[in-house]
Amino acid sequence: MSGASRLDINRGTTLCMSVSARPSNFGTRFHNHLYVALGLDYIYKAFAVSNIAGVVAGIRALGIRGCAVSMPFKEAVIPLLDELDESAAAIGSVNTIVNDGGHLKAYNTDYTAVQTLIARHGLDPAARVVLRGSGGMGKAVACALRDAGFADGVLVARNEAAGQALAARCGWTWQLDVPEIRPGDLLVNVTPIGMEGDPEAQALAFTPAQIAQAGTVFDVVALPSETPLIVEARRQGRPVVTGLEVVAVQALEQFVLYTGVRPTEAQVAAAVAHART
Repeated sequence: MSGASRLDINRGTTLCMSVSARPSNFGTRFHNHLYVALGLDYIYKAFAVSNIAGVVAGIRALGIRGCAVSMPFKEAVIPLLDELDESAAAIGSVNTIVNDGGHLKAYNTDYTAVQTLIARHGLDPAARVVLRGSGGMGKAVACALRDAGFADGVLVARNEAAGQALAARCGWTWQLDVPEIRPGDLLVNVTPIGMEGDPEAQALAFTPAQIAQAGTVFDVVALPSETPLIVEARRQGRPVVTGLEVVAVQALEQFVLYTGVRPTEAQVAAAVAHART
């Protein structure tokens, strides 16, 4: 592992993990790099799983300290847990489980990450939001925007029931298709469009003409870090918020929850750079 000594696994090593239908290497490389850099006796492993109930039973039985939860388990896992942090309860979606002596508490660091990035990029709550997607990540992003004061929004979703429910929760409107974009709108993609390996990996969540009107373009897709949407927005000189930023901040907050240690900005930057290689 570049820039640090190797991991020495022993019987006392604390295990953290992630579960997903399609796991990536980012979390594994990010967390393990920081464990070594900070001299922590932890190890992190990603798993592709289909039985979330079995996963939760394993967390309890094996004393696994933390577990990141990705699609499609962010909502299905909730009835299996003991407690929801406000970040998860407010939106009905989980991306992090922390095990304290068999008591499993759920968090949503996606929500926390979006709140952080809204402030970091100085996004204007007066802007209208046009957000595509209504799944677990869609809930985290929409509710974080709502709680940051974005009162004017259009939720675009193919799933009418889920789209209407999330729009109502945020006080926004639902539409099946993207509306006419107004100058200054915040365009947000929380669908798999543009994701590596997705059938629409080369597609744009918003058209070039729509992007041209945008105040900011926000794509939560992290793989690749420069999605077709982000590439087009940069080409047009639009400000962007990338999925890599989201995954880096949410992974950092998970790391802090699991270990109780907050790395320096330089250590986090090095871990992100290592995770991308």
